[in-house]
Amino acid sequence: MKVAVVGATGMVGEVMLQILAERNFPVTELIPVASEKSVGKEIEFKGKKYKVVGMQTAIDMKSDIALFSAGGETSLEWAPKFAEAGTTVIDNSSAWRMDPTKKLVVPEINGSILTKDDKIIPNANCSTIQLVMALAPLHKKYKIKRVVVSTYQSITGTGLKGVQQLENEYAGVQGEMAYKYPIHRNAIPHCDSFEDNGYTKEEMKLVRETQKILDDRTIAVTATAVRVPIVGGHSEAVNVEFENDFDVDEVRRLLHNTPGVTVQDNLDTFTYPMPLYAQGKDDVFVGRIRRDHSQPNSLNMWIVADNLRKGAATNTIQIAEYLVKNDLV
Repeated sequence: MKVAVVGATGMVGEVMLQILAERNFPVTELIPVASEKSVGKEIEFKGKKYKVVGMQTAIDMKSDIALFSAGGETSLEWAPKFAEAGTTVIDNSSAWRMDPTKKLVVPEINGSILTKDDKIIPNANCSTIQLVMALAPLHKKYKIKRVVVSTYQSITGTGLKGVQQLENEYAGVQGEMAYKYPIHRNAIPHCDSFEDNGYTKEEMKLVRETQKILDDRTIAVTATAVRVPIVGGHSEAVNVEFENDFDVDEVRRLLHNTPGVTVQDNLDTFTYPMPLYAQGKDDVFVGRIRRDHSQPNSLNMWIVADNLRKGAATNTIQIAEYLVKNDLV
């Protein structure tokens, strides 16, 4: 199994390499790929050193799977070239997600829609993945009418630049700004660029991708995405209105029985999800599950996940695992 990691020297690329090793993915040959300025650098994987190669070299090496985390423009240009060479691409950028010819997959929810013909498989947005992991079992049981979500998103979602800005501000050092404003001791209601409708791209990803993954365009979703000075993961305050009534204890049971979801919801012991404790873990954590008494059939919950792992690298590798297990690659 030849595996290329495109963007191997970036923040998500490094986590991908770590998770490939952790999960013992059957890599017989690793091909680390990055931009020209990184070609020739060495990276270590499972105690062995590998030289970083450029795009065309990687295509010529004909990997079975290419895990992409190199930005949308790179994916648009290069993913089809890898696919033409027979490689199955799993892409972590937003480039292909809403393409009607591409399947948007969270394996626990809809992995079964994948076939051998799917040569470019987009990975959903980090904030969407953790949201739908909690919504999917509830939608199946009670049918969701409307979702209102407010996100509290980690600086790691902006990559190394965001982390560097926060560290500089902690240290009182002037440096390159990832954001238009200071992030230390601040909350910025602006993730990604603004669309014509007044919402950011990040907010609209939550709307469009949720409907696509749950395969239901009737679900109304509205979102506010906020960047906060947190490293460990993204958090979401979620209000869900269902068509059918529910029992809160049954909701907890449904979520508890969902693979990849951990319920942390005990008020007696002050147990609820927090990014500090989600960091480095692959599960999606759900807590503060309670009925919304302001309107019928409505529920509030708090969802937390490590955005670099389940929100990016882990989900990408779980797609690859699904392909291997089902002989689709």
